Amino acid sequence: MTATPTAASTPTPTGEVRPVIVGAGPAGVRAAQTLVAHGLKPAVIDEASRAGGQIYRRPPPGLAARDKQTLYGFESKRAEAVHTAFDALQGRIEHHADSLAWNTQDQVLDVMHNPTRSNRRVPYSHLIVATGATDRVLPLPGWTLPGVYTLGGAQVALKYQGCAIGRRVVFMGTGPLLYLVAYQYAKAGVDVAAVLDTARLADQIAAAPAMLAQPAVLAKGMYYVGWLRAHGVALHGGVRSLRVLGDEAQARVTGVAWLDGETQRTIDCDAVGFGYALRSETQLADLLGCRFDYAPLHRAHLPVRDAAGRSSVRGVYLAGDGAGIMGADAAEWAGERAALALLQDAGIAFDTARASELERRLDRLAGFRRGLERAFPVPQDWAGNASDDLVICRCENVTAGTLRQTIASTGADEMNRLKALSRVGMGRCQGRMCGAAAAEILAHATRQPLQQVGRLRGQAPIKPIPIRLVPADGSGA
Repeated sequence: MTATPTAASTPTPTGEVRPVIVGAGPAGVRAAQTLVAHGLKPAVIDEASRAGGQIYRRPPPGLAARDKQTLYGFESKRAEAVHTAFDALQGRIEHHADSLAWNTQDQVLDVMHNPTRSNRRVPYSHLIVATGATDRVLPLPGWTLPGVYTLGGAQVALKYQGCAIGRRVVFMGTGPLLYLVAYQYAKAGVDVAAVLDTARLADQIAAAPAMLAQPAVLAKGMYYVGWLRAHGVALHGGVRSLRVLGDEAQARVTGVAWLDGETQRTIDCDAVGFGYALRSETQLADLLGCRFDYAPLHRAHLPVRDAAGRSSVRGVYLAGDGAGIMGADAAEWAGERAALALLQDAGIAFDTARASELERRLDRLAGFRRGLERAFPVPQDWAGNASDDLVICRCENVTAGTLRQTIASTGADEMNRLKALSRVGMGRCQGRMCGAAAAEILAHATRQPLQQVGRLRGQAPIKPIPIRLVPADGSGA
């Protein structure tokens, strides 16, 4: 996190404080709990039907047969604590479940309730943005075949829907989530054919000193790897030239291929989960006018915040993975810290010692986070190895070759210019899936550092909404 020039807001009379929290993952839940404990009644807006976020996602009531130990493993107690904390807030918060905050202007959020496709306007005096993260996608040949999922998508299927993405699955890419999802699938009885990691053993050895700062977390990761090996799952590190094999006529995955050193290898499977760690969901912060800076640790442009979670926009606070990937524990601490900053700015008494302790915890975790990035680096040669026929943007069917041709013929050297000229990022996902890869291609083609090519600006609606929305009061279309 980076210090900002934004000072604390002028104290707001308590009766005029209308706090809103977007996101009900670990950060949003702890923020809501803190505000309620200080006499406020926040509104909590969440896209899911039940609080918990992606990491502690809860299945629908009708599919709740699997216990928390099965669903969350080592994190079952933390998941239970987050769920219990949020459930205890019912009646003391305004909970907008199944709801998407898709636009904002003049301290008012446009919120669509998904089941009814109705829209309501939610005003706020202070806003905590806890929008979480999604997969970082670097496309590979065959990734558009049916049966290919992101790691996060594979995890949602297992946790929320109680089903697997296939009968025999390969997981590939890099990052801690790679091993966690593979472990969760294998524990659920799915045949995990292999785990293919682009990171090398040398990367993990080099990162070990920094990762020892959180020995319990490191031990969990080592346990997942050891358990997978002990149960016969093939683990390959330092792999290159990953590609998905498939039957085009039947439109299905049949296997994967990769280079293990100089050796070409293949393995049969009927589904693939892949991803290269996580990236922050920052579209709402962008619409709010928050200042962004390039964060080398996260290989992305992120909204700037101070140690307490204040953004560059007065009355707007950032918490959790939506402001930088730090994990579930850090998200809880950051959510609580942002809520304390809100209380301070609203002129409400709060525990300054607790605020300082939370900042110390977050600061200590930063070193471990740097270790993780060193252990599981994004492949630096991905853009150079992406073939011209590789589809980068599925929504608009834009290939790497199209991007390179556009760059060469127009001189485009900035992401939004490239978007206007090639249509990359103009589809339903608005660059949420293809933006990171397109930036890598642009930086490589123009021989610029990644930070120089910029980022795709957020646009409303930040996610797809129906053409026709019914106002929540039923007054018209």
